[in-house]
Amino acid sequence: MFQHLFGFRNGVPVVVGACFALPAFAQVDCAQPPALPVHHQIPANADTVHWGFFSKDLSPQKVIHSEDLVTIETLTHHANDDAERMVLGDPSAESVFHWETGEKGVERRGAGPMDASIMGRGAGEGFGVHILTGPVYVCDAEPGDVIEVRILDVHARPSANPDYVGKVFGSNVAAKWGFQYNDYLEDPKQREMITIFELDATGSEQWARAIYNFQWTPQTDPDGVVHETIDYPGLPIDRSTISTDTDILQGVRIPVRLHFGTMGVAPDIDGLVDSVPPSSFGGNIDNWRAGKGATMYYPVAVPGALFSVGDPHGAQGDSELNGTAIEMSLTGLFQIVLHKAGSLGGTPLEGLDFPLLETDDEWVVHGFSYPDYLTDLGSGAQTAIFESSSLDKAMTDAFRKMRRFLMTTKDLREDEALSVMSIAADFGVTQVVDGNWGVHGIIPKRIFVSSGNE
Repeated sequence: MFQHLFGFRNGVPVVVGACFALPAFAQVDCAQPPALPVHHQIPANADTVHWGFFSKDLSPQKVIHSEDLVTIETLTHHANDDAERMVLGDPSAESVFHWETGEKGVERRGAGPMDASIMGRGAGEGFGVHILTGPVYVCDAEPGDVIEVRILDVHARPSANPDYVGKVFGSNVAAKWGFQYNDYLEDPKQREMITIFELDATGSEQWARAIYNFQWTPQTDPDGVVHETIDYPGLPIDRSTISTDTDILQGVRIPVRLHFGTMGVAPDIDGLVDSVPPSSFGGNIDNWRAGKGATMYYPVAVPGALFSVGDPHGAQGDSELNGTAIEMSLTGLFQIVLHKAGSLGGTPLEGLDFPLLETDDEWVVHGFSYPDYLTDLGSGAQTAIFESSSLDKAMTDAFRKMRRFLMTTKDLREDEALSVMSIAADFGVTQVVDGNWGVHGIIPKRIFVSSGNE
């Protein structure tokens, strides 16, 4: 079993607790691992984030050894939906979202051309939207290995505006990429709506409530580009152009599910890879189960793995139907463990070529319309993926991964695995908005009894 509530170094348990106030910015090299895990910290600011893409060519923000701890701050790319509540007074967020004529805190936003020669939206074109902190280089990680990412704790990032002390805010966007966009009942038939939610920063209340919403109106960015729709991340909003409605979702409270929508390692692909479609390297999986106490496993494709995390969420349901979760900034405490290829035989990680999630009670496989779309769709993959996804394909992939998982890790014959999948596994729609649509399969651990425990 690979689940845990504390850390290890060379098999010795080391309590890590839930505190982020450990020695900051510890530096190590790969020559000799220390006797005990080192705790590193990576703040989120204009110097430590990459916006909208994964890349094997990024310089690491930290170099760590297996079993080290890393506190990583993450910022939502939707913070400018209400800059007063989610950016103002926060120096880190202000450095990332800074945008004046001819000057942005983070110039590139997406994997597209820097000169915006395709769509004219801005540098990077918004071909990829998530603010990702990292990457983290894991010493001795090589292609064929697996890294285990334990999510030991998750905290919401409070508003830094003194007018909103003790509050956390997030944004849910019913966007043009949402499942509903071409199937509205009410006029206007195609519209983008932004709903701002409020949470208690202390965590004493595990509910989010809506405080207002507004319909997107064309916005002119500081460089003079008009955005008729939400087509570029981090756009400043001219509040004089919108009308807010505070009489919404009365008597409705949303359960808080703090988690990270996008986590993954660098794919072995030249150039930049759009952060939106998930794939074998992880990325934008958008599974709300990837929160405190969960573990994610990723197959390593490049030396050092180069792990990055972002797209923090306050709450989300399976499907993320209207386009987003409650997008809000979070800080996570992670422990990263390296499993060398030669040690994987006879474990649940044997032959792993997809992102696998584990909780105390469940194993969760992730299926996609295309298991490895960058390879499956060829040279035009990063465009083609948005035109050819389907739930049928994603379900087929989830089925095949669950079948292999049961046959490999539980030593079931194929007919046994098929029976178990039908009567004990739950398959659900992870998301239908990320280009490469997702279906997850959940198998409860409790169905497998140890000999003598029947």
